[in-house]
Amino acid sequence: MPDMPGICSLGVLAREIGGELGFELPQRLFHQSAAFTKRAIDLSISLLVLALLLPLFLLITLAVRLTSPGPIFYGHSRYGRDGDIFKALKFRTMAVDGDRLLQEHLRNNPKAMEEWRATRKLQDDPRVTAVGSVLRKLRLDELPKLINIIRGEMSVVGPRPVVRDELELYESSAVFYLQARPGLTGLWQISGRNDVSYATRVAFDTHYVENWSLTRDVMIIARTIPAV
Repeated sequence: MPDMPGICSLGVLAREIGGELGFELPQRLFHQSAAFTKRAIDLSISLLVLALLLPLFLLITLAVRLTSPGPIFYGHSRYGRDGDIFKALKFRTMAVDGDRLLQEHLRNNPKAMEEWRATRKLQDDPRVTAVGSVLRKLRLDELPKLINIIRGEMSVVGPRPVVRDELELYESSAVFYLQARPGLTGLWQISGRNDVSYATRVAFDTHYVENWSLTRDVMIIARTIPAV
């Protein structure tokens, strides 16, 4: 068993190269046919789900509007494929002065500061509204990202969309993140979410890009339902 961590492990083929034994490491995600198939699936799923959940969209819109002042949607700048920056849409789940609330909370809670530095998330986030807490628990705040998928900025399955500070934490693995569209779901979302370290999230994203297959995408989508 060769010591080659991080190398694509699915579909490896033996090849004869100048009389020596070599291995072909496929990168299926970058084949034109694979890209076309993945994009077709993204559009089919996102348009169908958006149509079916339109009444729920309207209900959530009303709940957000009536319980917290501010916009319905929140668009945060994220890095997409090839480094393109786009606004990842979500139903707004935080107070409009959330940054101030977060900084005050971190200054007054050393344990929260440690948690934030380790995962960039908080289990008890002071910025989250009452309706926002329910939306997050049910993962309903992520539904507007279907619009990002239709626009071609995201995919149904892919790496978790990150901001600039997070992308810097990927270090040399950032090249893998930037070769794929960020996903509405992915390996990280079905493998622990906030219970895993950031280094593990990076490893999940790298492994996904290196070992992409249509079968794996279907598996991740299927496992997302019970995970949610």
